Amino acid sequence: MGCGLCLVACVVEHSKTKDILMAYKQETPRPTPRNVVEEGEEGACFSLQCRHCQEPDCVDACVNGALYIDNGVIKVNKDHCVACWMCVMACPYGCIYREEREGSWNSNKCDLCPGRDVPACVEICPNRALVYEER
Repeated sequence: MGCGLCLVACVVEHSKTKDILMAYKQETPRPTPRNVVEEGEEGACFSLQCRHCQEPDCVDACVNGALYIDNGVIKVNKDHCVACWMCVMACPYGCIYREEREGSWNSNKCDLCPGRDVPACVEICPNRALVYEER
């Protein structure tokens, strides 16, 4: 239904305070969601986030080794990202985003909410439109 609660849950989960009001009103820089809600024709909506491919084009395209696979999860080492955006161009799903943090640019993508059994976006979805499956 495109409610955007998955975006809110992502921002809160990746905030310093883990508090919705603090994350949106007082944290600077405010965390950015690692997914996006797309709206198609006739109101059809879907949440778009990284699929953590088994053979990821984004990791192969990363010239500096900032993208890597850790236990099946594709992660970004922001200290190594040189903002070349090859990963953005290589991702066939459009799941990697540019993010500005403290004057520098980095890649940003879903990290499956480390430390949680189920990603925050999946847990909060009121219609159970998002599903987390290990494959």
